[in-house]
Amino acid sequence: MRKSLVPQRCTPSNAVHSPFKSPLSAQKRQRECRKRLPDKGGPADQPPTPKLSVSEHELMIMKILTQPFKIPIANYVPEHSTRCLGMKRSAARRALHDPYACNALVLFSPPELTEHDKLKMDKSKIQVHVVVDPLLGNILRPHQREGVRFMYDCVTGAKGDFNGCIMADEMGLGKTLQCITLLWTLLRQSPDCKPTINKAIIVCPSSLVKNWYKEFGKWLGCRVNCLSIDGGSKEQTTKELEQYMANQSQRHGTPVLIISYETFRLYAHILNNSEVGAVLCDEGHRLKNCENLTYQALMGLKTKRRVLLSGTPIQNDLTEYYSLLHFVNPGMLGSTAEFRKQFENPILRGQDANSTDVEREKAAERLQELAALVNRCMIRRTSALLTKYLPVKFEMVVCVRMTEVQAALYKSFLQSDTIRRSVMEKNATKASLTALSNITSLKKLCNHPDLVYEKIQERADGFENAATILPDNYSPRELRPELGAKLMLLDCMLASIKTNTTDKIVLVSNYTQTLDLFEKLCRKRGYGYVRLDGTMTIKKRGKVVDQFNQPDSNDFIFMLSSKAGGCGLNLIGANRLVMFDPDWNPANDEQAMARVWRDGQKKPCFIYRLLATGTIEEKIFQRQTHKKALSTTVVDNAEDGERHFTQDDLKDLFKLDEQTRSDTHDIFRCKRCTNGVQMKLPPDDSDCMSDLAHWYHCANNKGIPDDILSKSWDITRCVSFVFHHRSNSAVVEQQLAEQRRQQALAKEREEKEEEEEDEEDKENKGYNTEGEEDEEEPEDDEKDKDFVL
Repeated sequence: MRKSLVPQRCTPSNAVHSPFKSPLSAQKRQRECRKRLPDKGGPADQPPTPKLSVSEHELMIMKILTQPFKIPIANYVPEHSTRCLGMKRSAARRALHDPYACNALVLFSPPELTEHDKLKMDKSKIQVHVVVDPLLGNILRPHQREGVRFMYDCVTGAKGDFNGCIMADEMGLGKTLQCITLLWTLLRQSPDCKPTINKAIIVCPSSLVKNWYKEFGKWLGCRVNCLSIDGGSKEQTTKELEQYMANQSQRHGTPVLIISYETFRLYAHILNNSEVGAVLCDEGHRLKNCENLTYQALMGLKTKRRVLLSGTPIQNDLTEYYSLLHFVNPGMLGSTAEFRKQFENPILRGQDANSTDVEREKAAERLQELAALVNRCMIRRTSALLTKYLPVKFEMVVCVRMTEVQAALYKSFLQSDTIRRSVMEKNATKASLTALSNITSLKKLCNHPDLVYEKIQERADGFENAATILPDNYSPRELRPELGAKLMLLDCMLASIKTNTTDKIVLVSNYTQTLDLFEKLCRKRGYGYVRLDGTMTIKKRGKVVDQFNQPDSNDFIFMLSSKAGGCGLNLIGANRLVMFDPDWNPANDEQAMARVWRDGQKKPCFIYRLLATGTIEEKIFQRQTHKKALSTTVVDNAEDGERHFTQDDLKDLFKLDEQTRSDTHDIFRCKRCTNGVQMKLPPDDSDCMSDLAHWYHCANNKGIPDDILSKSWDITRCVSFVFHHRSNSAVVEQQLAEQRRQQALAKEREEKEEEEEDEEDKENKGYNTEGEEDEEEPEDDEKDKDFVL
């Protein structure tokens, strides 16, 4: 049977047209609203709800509330014109940041156009202001704002037909922040409303790669992505560099590449394939030789915007100075031969102490001509600007007389037949490798006899008879600081600093063997220390520096190799620094000594430079002074640099003067000192940046600004002479001015009191009618005084 024919499913015939009724329909109630409305079946006797009449006041309020928001300022343009949901971006061309905002740093201002010119001009070609991001512009100091503006004008061609520049500010003036500001502006803005460059490369020493990466994160946060090549496999580095150079889009995802000089040289075949917007070379004095491979690799980079950073653009001679200028602006000074003939030779002849008046006049003319060319592309500010922001700094050059053992070894070395044949020949024009090795041996001997003990055992050249000079109980395993004068003085100073102060100290040397001596001394005295030299990895260096700078760190001494980490480090956790031995290149010493007197330092700083009296160390220091005088004349545009040393003085290295207090002071022929006593103070406007002849000269510990050195002088009795001076600190100047003001007020107060006393005496004195003064009998106390007297 079909299911449709089942009785239960069959519908009665009489129910086909009848509607279905639910058993719940009887219970369903009608809605109240339907009951009220007549058209919906409600009762007709209920009247409808009347409509309310809208008054004119209500209409006015509704009109005010419904009108769209409008800025009440006419022609207002918001500073941040980013695209928003539901809003159409304005087609008007405008600067990325408001050029009229408070403290805005405007690098480019477009020419003013009349309304008629604007109508005729193409809208897409109207130039706009270039304004430094307020995030950076508001933290720049006045000299840093000037530096950013100068570099921007150079790289954009506003200074002339060149696009390179040298930032030659001294250490601590914020060259890194200025360059980050410049690159961020170039990557984001231009007068044509688009980025000036799409990517930039920063080349720096390997120890500073991570430091640059951190600086970008510190100042810009996540606004820019940087690619730092720091370690990694060769395959990974090659892949990253190829991807970086292949991306030529206007909005580069990773626009900044940070790479070391060594890595750039190895991968120059990749980096020189395509064009780069700009290249920035930190510690640019490494490019002082036009012939080395790193220089040639960087010259092959396809870019016209080159920025070079160096606090010491002149290190040894003017040829190196020419190399730096030729790198940033090729052809500006001609070829190397032309530069030597035109500038270098006349200037060097005029710098010699024995030069004639004609040679000095010619040198002055060449200097003015060279300065006129160089100043167009180089900006130079000295650390004197830091005196406004940093505490006072005291620099001391300490001449230390060698011990008897050191002096005997030194004389035995110079009197050796081998040394006489290889070094003492005055006809030799260039020092051979043997002579350079002998110079190194003398420098190490000035530090401590332990550093030359192996050569004494081997009976090497110059040390054939040295074994008989050493004490009978001598052993290199046990450190004896009293055998080396400088180490003995350092030992005494460290003990005084540790006992009497909460200061930390940085010890700098050119030799890792000297750092080994420092380690032995620290273990012997129980001092906490940290050591940074060439063996420490780049990643670990940053952690060690950060840990040392912590106030609660237990590290008392930071040992630093000037060759490995003397530049770029910020060691403000310490406020004392000892330069244990000098280097031929003054830039190395200057870089190392600038590690503690930097931004963030809160304590007064003390810098000590130790020299063995009358030895090769003083000769090296004199050579440094000669080079600094050349740099002062050429780079700092000094009108007349000091001329203390002749070429003969500088060649006379292998002599020991045991009678002098300071060979350097003797060469000065100082007119302010008589029999070793300073009779005339230095000029009022001098400071530690002045020539050494204008420093304080001390043959005893009276007047030494540091109690630690003064007490150590008394204890060790090995210091023979000290040059010292301080920075021209604004704090000190304010204190001195306040003292002078207080003294003047006290003097005025005394004069007023004396005048008042005189007037009282005149009033109290009685006169007789005859005009004779009444004599008063002295009191008993006064009679007793007269009797006693």
